[in-house]
Amino acid sequence: MTQALRSALILLLASLAPAALFAQAQQRSIFASVLDKQGNPVASVDPADLIVREDKTQREVLKVEPSDEPMQIALLIDNSQRAEPAIRELRTALPVFISAVLADPEVRGKHQISIVTMADRPTINTDFSSDEALLLKGAGRIFSMSGSGTYMLDAVAEVSEGISKRGPTRPVIVVVTGEGAELSYRQYQEVLEKLKISGAQMHVLVVGSPVNQSHDRNMVISMGPRDSGGSYDNILTAMALPGRLKQLAAELTGQFRVTYARPETLIPPDTVTVTAAKPGTLTVRGTAAVVPLAKRP
Repeated sequence: MTQALRSALILLLASLAPAALFAQAQQRSIFASVLDKQGNPVASVDPADLIVREDKTQREVLKVEPSDEPMQIALLIDNSQRAEPAIRELRTALPVFISAVLADPEVRGKHQISIVTMADRPTINTDFSSDEALLLKGAGRIFSMSGSGTYMLDAVAEVSEGISKRGPTRPVIVVVTGEGAELSYRQYQEVLEKLKISGAQMHVLVVGSPVNQSHDRNMVISMGPRDSGGSYDNILTAMALPGRLKQLAAELTGQFRVTYARPETLIPPDTVTVTAAKPGTLTVRGTAAVVPLAKRP
């Protein structure tokens, strides 16, 4: 090979290298809650504060910035007979949550919220809307149904299916339920699979002292929040609901969009997790951003 040809080849490879590297690297995002030791969202985070892993492989965190994408939040509310002692506080707590979420100044567009009750069967109380007055009116219509039981697993599965069809980028499911009997026919594996496909972040608030529940219910309320980057809380008294839902609204509206690099691959990861670089300093949990339907292959 002549010197001139060798030089031309080197120049050609050099010009192609950046394009090849770009083609091999992709940017992906996670919507992450970053909380202090009191459970309150922190004001700012540096990329060095977080670790992102796909399955067990650590990825490079490129940037962390306040999330401004609108959320679609489905509120799944237990209004069965067993929840009757909590209904009064619940009707006080839901407006606190709704107003706090819709007042988010950072969002680009508007968050949407729906209300679904779970007594007898999953029932849409108020469809997804940004109309605060409409949503508050829906919250005011919630009463316990005499002689009814809870269908939480059916509600999570059906709402997850609806989210998958709508294809929002930042879906969230919030379940508020009592310690009552579970009457759904679905098994937990089916429910968790539908939740995973939807890409929704799941938060569960259980009111009352823990009692023996069905295995399927226990698996969903423990694994659903854990696997989706959400949270699980058991509060002993309904009087704590307004404060806890207000805190959850602050967490959701205070989330960050964490952008990281991943190599081009035909096989997507099974799990994507975000954690604190220094354990014990922060509580970090998050959910991978859903690819919009219009951009899916």
